[in-house]
Amino acid sequence: MVKYILFSRDILMINIGILTISDKGSQGQRYDRSGEVIREGLSRIESTIIKYEVIPDEQAVIAGRLAEWADGGGVDVIITAGGTGLSQRDVTPEATLSVVDKTAPGFAEAMRLKSLEKTPMAMLSRATAGVRKQCLIINLPGSPKAVGECLEVVLPTIPHAVEIIKGEVTEHTLQDAGIGKGNAN
Repeated sequence: MVKYILFSRDILMINIGILTISDKGSQGQRYDRSGEVIREGLSRIESTIIKYEVIPDEQAVIAGRLAEWADGGGVDVIITAGGTGLSQRDVTPEATLSVVDKTAPGFAEAMRLKSLEKTPMAMLSRATAGVRKQCLIINLPGSPKAVGECLEVVLPTIPHAVEIIKGEVTEHTLQDAGIGKGNAN
């Protein structure tokens, strides 16, 4: 028996929060080019940026802002930029993991896999992703170039992920998963 997908075919407008993590950026010493790259990339999907902030590399501050935005109910996706490397100040993954209800490792795996085609330095990324309540949180690197490359990888999946998180998609056919022609009995 074929199970049919229960998609809402209405256009899904996704509310986005962009959170750039940068000590210098938060002090006004560096322009947030990464946030700008995220804005440009998001123009390719039906989305509205409803929150934007540049904050320092402080785990408690990052975790607090992620929880605040996710718990407020208005933000569907939070995309962070920065703080995913190996330095002592890079604590975005720890902050993210401290607030999510469940992880979504495929986002970070896909970003690293694609980035490894360009540079072996991609394996130094500790970016993560997860869901808090009904909000998807995705960490991107801090470099504008890497932000663009990684966003390109995850962007096509964001609308569907939001539909799943909101409970708008509950069943899938094999064809939806790209397997077969969906003619199974």
